[in-house]
Order: sequence, then C-alpha cells, then structure tokens
Amino acid sequence: MKFIDFSDTIIALSTPAGRGAIALVRLSGKDAILHTQAFFKGKNLLEQKTHTVHFGTIRNPENEILDEVVVTIFKSPNSFTKENVVEISCHGSPFIVKRIIQNFLDNSPVRYAKAGEFTQRAFLNGRFDLAQAEAVADLIAADSAASHKVAISQLRGGFSSQIKELRQQLLDFVSLIELELDFGEEDVEFAEREKLTQLVKTIQTVIAQLLNSFELGNAIKNGVPTVIAGKPNAGKSTLLNALLNEEKAIVSEIAGTTRDFIEDEISIEGIAFRFIDTAGLRQTEDKVESIGVERARKKMSEASLILYVVDLSEVFNKNITQKEFFDEIKEVEELNINTLFVLNKADFWIKIEKEIKNNSEFDWLNNWIKKSNTIFTQANNTTDKEDIEKLKTKILEVIQADNFNAGDTLVTNTRHYESLKNANIALDDVLNALEMGLTGDLLSLDLRTALEHLGSITGEVSNDEILGNIFGKFCIGK
Repeated sequence: MKFIDFSDTIIALSTPAGRGAIALVRLSGKDAILHTQAFFKGKNLLEQKTHTVHFGTIRNPENEILDEVVVTIFKSPNSFTKENVVEISCHGSPFIVKRIIQNFLDNSPVRYAKAGEFTQRAFLNGRFDLAQAEAVADLIAADSAASHKVAISQLRGGFSSQIKELRQQLLDFVSLIELELDFGEEDVEFAEREKLTQLVKTIQTVIAQLLNSFELGNAIKNGVPTVIAGKPNAGKSTLLNALLNEEKAIVSEIAGTTRDFIEDEISIEGIAFRFIDTAGLRQTEDKVESIGVERARKKMSEASLILYVVDLSEVFNKNITQKEFFDEIKEVEELNINTLFVLNKADFWIKIEKEIKNNSEFDWLNNWIKKSNTIFTQANNTTDKEDIEKLKTKILEVIQADNFNAGDTLVTNTRHYESLKNANIALDDVLNALEMGLTGDLLSLDLRTALEHLGSITGEVSNDEILGNIFGKFCIGK
C-alpha cells in the first residue's frame, strides 16, 4: 500500500456487512461534504457547523430517493481522520447500502476505501502515532474485559509515551555526541560517558520489563489456548465440565472415552481462556484412539498453558511406578510450555496424608510436589466448586495475570516486541563501545540504530511497506 493521495475522497461501509436496523456509510476527504451535498436533499451541508446531525434523503442523479438518512458532518481538523468526514446513517438493508455507495462511486470522484485507510489517514495526518493506530484494531477485536483495558490504555497513548520518553533521552545524548564531532580537532566532550552508560542501563531495565510483559500481553490480547491433558481416566473431562459449569464432555469410567478434542471458552477475571479437553495419553492398538492421542500431543505443543491432570490414586495404589511417573512428567516438561499439574482425586490424599508424609517410600512425590506448579483437586461427577475457584486463581498465577493492573504497560504486539528486542541489542553494542572507549562517530551509529528501532514502534521511523502491512490487516471502513 502506497502513501495516500489526500486530495481524493474515500467511501466505505463502517458497520458490519449484513442486514440490520441501521448501517453507517463513511466518507473522508477534502471534498467529502461537497460530494455528499450533491446527492443529499435537506439542509445545505456546506453551510452547517461541524459535529451536527441532519435529516434528509439521498437521491441519485435521476432524483430517485435511495433512502431516508441521517447525515453527521465533521469538519477538518476536528474529525477522526482530521479531514472533512461525513457519516450517513441509513436503513440496514444490504441492497440500500450497496445502492448508496454505488451512487457515489458512479456519479462522483469518490473512490472505495482500502482496508484500514481511514485509520491510516488519521495516522499520517498526526491524529495519533502508529502504536495508537494499531490499538484501534486491537480495540475492535477485543473480546474480553482485560483485552479491552489494554487496548484502551494503548489507544490513549500509555505505551507510546513511555517509548517516546526513552527515545528522547537517547536522542539528547546523540545530539551531544554529534556536536562533539563538529569540534573534533579540539578534543572536547559534551556527552559524559559515565552518564550515558547509566542512562543506557536504565533504559535497558525498562525495555526488559516491557519484553517480559509480552507473554501476558499476548495472552490477554489473543486469549489463552489451554490444553487439559493426562492419562485416560485421570479426570480431564470432568475437570472441563466443572470449569465450563456444563456437561460439555462425556464422563465415563471406561478409559479412552474422549477420542478427539473438545473445546470451549470462558473468561477468568476478564481474560479469555479456550479450554481444550484431549484424548488420554497412552499406547493403544485402537486406530481411532491413537489418532486422538496424536492430536492431543499436537494440541499440547501449540498451547500457551497446559493443565496436566495426574490421578493420585494411581500413584498410591502403585498402578504406576516412580520411573513411569517421571517419564510421563518429563514428556510434558520438555515442551517448555507453562504447565500446571492438577493432582486429581485428592480426597484419597487427604485421607492418608499423614501416612504418606511419614512414609519415606513417597519422599520423591512429596519433593516433586513442593518444587512444581501443582494444585490439588477432588474432581468427580460432583466437582467441588471451591476447588475450581482455587484452580482458576492458580491458573491466573501461572500465567502471571495475578500481577496485572489496569494501569500496567503491556506489550501485546509482536512487531513492538521485535523492535524492543532489536533496540536492546543495539544498546548492548553501545555499552560495549563505551567499555572499549570507541570514538564518538562509532558510538553515534549504535545509538542511532537503537533510536531507529524505538522510533519504528510509534511511527517516527516508518516506510510504505511497514504501513501497508499494518493497515492492510484492518477491516474496510476503519
């Protein structure tokens, strides 16, 4: 997508396509009000004040009424795009919408908007920076309370202001270093190297915090795919039903009941979790069940969180040896994915807890429980609701969502994450250059690289390809 010719006027449907009570058609451009007036019968829109609403009809050149409408006008620069904007509220018939838009396209210089073009114009006209523009798309896509909070915070410039502050501090030092180059023969030092070292380390601390927030930020933005895994009859399906508070999965004492995955979504403290119940992990000769087991392993490898259900009664009844237990656990841990071990059927544990703790034969199990992410549940056909609430709290703790506050700055965008990572690498080079006592021109190059990566986040440094990729993912009409 190339930079936009601001002399033209664009049009698109800004409400979802399909039948509804009303639809909103939006125009933006220098002559948006003029072109609308050509088809509007009612007040003269050119004479009206900004942010005013007017009733009338939209007609074609043959004076045929296409629809009765309400027209809202926003005059530059007091609009979303900072251009003249017109919003036509018409009846929500797809036929009517098509006729209105087609009338503009056929009988005026207005053209159809590209994906994200309204927001791109807003960005290029200085309405907000690039990170805030991306937050517009995140806000539209928000499907949970937490993702909504994060998108609103970024749209209001919380993340951008932090990045701009870091960049400005670096820019001040770059200016001083480059000023030194102008006095090269006089051997002067305007930028104190010790202060620069301290500044770079401080900025890297902030960047590290932002980078560490990405896992949680990404989970809040996109939801958390959570796989419920374990051996057959460990209580996986019962656990899913309890989390969803409905009989979603068949529960049976017969091993291998779940042969494919079953999934559904719930919100925990405003964060969306998609729970996926999978086939029990075991060796089987049953071809259908073995396909289910392979699918379960694939889902586990793709998950952001695994709830691995362990049947404690199997351990205590010695249906599973210590080696078999750790072989099973090792397979999960090697995936290197956040895992919470759900120690199920813990009513058995409670009955003989003292005996177990005093029995050295089970020291290995007690030691493993102490050092691992574990929680006890008593899942059966009448799952204890208190257990489930504790489990939900523990889940939030494992993904570190319990530390999330509404005012926190979180990185939710992969592009931002990569830019921060690259900026951090450039700052490492700056520290190495300072330690080696390299000249100001070489130091300036590394600082400029860091500035470029930070600037790419907010759009202070950008190109057509990056902008096209970002705005091309927006919906038409936004």
